[in-house]
Amino acid sequence: MRSRILVVDDEEDIRMSLIGILEDEGYEVRTCESGEEALGIMGSEDVDALFLDIWLTGRDGMDVLETVRRDYSDVPVIMISGHGSIETAVQTIKMGAFDFIEKPLSLEKVVVAAKKAMEFRGLQQENRDLRSRARGNYIENVSGKSPMVRDLRQQIEKVAPTDAWVLITGDNGTGKEIVARALHKKSRRGRRQMIAVNCAAIPEDLIESVLFGHEKGAFTGADKTSPGRFELAHKGTLFLDEIGDMSLKTQAKILRLLEEQSFERVGGRKSINVDVRLIAATNKDLLTEMKQGSFREDLYYRLNVFPLYVPRLRERKEDIPQLLEEFMQSQCQENGLKGVTFTEKALESLVHYPWPGNVRELKNFTERMLIMYPGQTVEWQHLPQEIREADASMPEWSPEGRDAGNYGGMDFKQARAEFERDFLEKKLVECEGNVSRLAEAIGLERSYLHRKLKAYGINSSFPSGN
Repeated sequence: MRSRILVVDDEEDIRMSLIGILEDEGYEVRTCESGEEALGIMGSEDVDALFLDIWLTGRDGMDVLETVRRDYSDVPVIMISGHGSIETAVQTIKMGAFDFIEKPLSLEKVVVAAKKAMEFRGLQQENRDLRSRARGNYIENVSGKSPMVRDLRQQIEKVAPTDAWVLITGDNGTGKEIVARALHKKSRRGRRQMIAVNCAAIPEDLIESVLFGHEKGAFTGADKTSPGRFELAHKGTLFLDEIGDMSLKTQAKILRLLEEQSFERVGGRKSINVDVRLIAATNKDLLTEMKQGSFREDLYYRLNVFPLYVPRLRERKEDIPQLLEEFMQSQCQENGLKGVTFTEKALESLVHYPWPGNVRELKNFTERMLIMYPGQTVEWQHLPQEIREADASMPEWSPEGRDAGNYGGMDFKQARAEFERDFLEKKLVECEGNVSRLAEAIGLERSYLHRKLKAYGINSSFPSGN
C-alpha cells in the first residue's frame, strides 16, 4: 500500500506542483484548499503525512496544526509558507510541526521532507509495537490450537472488521487485552491509536477527568485544559479494561456517550463529538453485578453487542507447550537470554498444573526459568514447589489390577485417572487407531497425547504417519 500525503494550500499552482513532485516519488496525494476540508478528510481517511500552508482562508494553518497534533498525533505535519520567518518557523516547530519549508518550494527540500516524515511515521509505529511487547503483549495474535482458542480466533476475524462494540470476559491473566489489540489491529481503525484504560486502577474522583478530559480551572490543580481518553481515541479504539469496577455515576456518563457519541469535558459546556469504537473487558460476572445493583442493565446491553470469552489456561492445557515456546523466544530476543529445554516429565507437570494466574503466570514462570537455567535442561526438580506439589497429588497409573468401570475403594484422583484411560481407549477405537485424528477430535496436543497413551499402557503403535 502506497503512503498517502494530504496537501492543504489555497493556491492551485502550489497544489499541482506538490502533486507532481510527490507522485513522482511514489506517494498517493490528496489535496484540498481549506483547513476545515483538511480536518474532514483526516477524519474519514487514512493520512500518513500532511503538507500544510500557514496562510489559509478561514481556519488558518496554525489552528489546523494544533488540532492535528491533538487528534492525530502520529501524523507528521510539514508547514509551508511564502511569508516565512525564523520566528514563524520556530513557533510551528514548538507547536509540534515536523518540518518547515519556505516558498517558492524547492523540489529537493520537498522530497527530503516527505522521505523523513515517512521514516518518522514508520519509527513511531515500530516504537508502539516495542512498547506493546514490553507490556507483555508480544503475542500479536491469540495463540493456541485448542478448540476454544480456534473458535475465539474465528469470532475475532468475524467481528474485527466491523465497528460493533465488544465485551470481553475472562479471568485475570487470560489475555483479554491481547484479544482487544487483535480486534483493533484487524479493524479499519488499525492504523489509528488504541487507547487502553484500566478502570480499576484509577481513583473514583479522577476517572471522569481521565475519560472525558477537563477544562482549565475545573478543579484544584487543573491549570490547563486537558483532553480525555475518548478524545485521544477519536477515529480509533478505546479499550476499557475492568469496566465492572466502574461506579454507577461514571457508567451513566459512558451510557450517554454511547447513545449520543458526544460529551462535555469536566467543567466544560461545549459538546465534543467523537467517533470511537469501544471494547470493554471484565473479570466479573456482570449479570450477577446487575442483580446486585452495581452494574447498569442498560449499559450492559449496550456494551454486549458481541460477547467474547477468553478461556482460562486450565481450559486449554494443550496450548501450554506452544505458549511456553512463544514466551521463551520473545523473552530471549528482548533480554538476550539463552533458551531452555524441558524434560518430558517437567513438561507433563506444566501441562497438569492448573495455572491459577493463567497466561500471565505462565509468562512469569518462563522468564524465571530463563534467568535461573539459561541454556540448560529444566528437570522436574527444578520446577517451582507449587507445580511439583500439584503434580505429586496426581496418582501414578498402573494397568495391573485395573477393573474397568469399578471405582470401589478409589479416591477422586484415582477415579479420574480410571475414567481418562477408558475415555482414551474408546476414542482411539472410534478414530480407528489414528492418533492424529484422536488428538484433533479431543483437542489435545499430539505429543502430549502420545505421552498419555504411553503412561496408561494404551497401544498406540499404529502404521507410520498416525
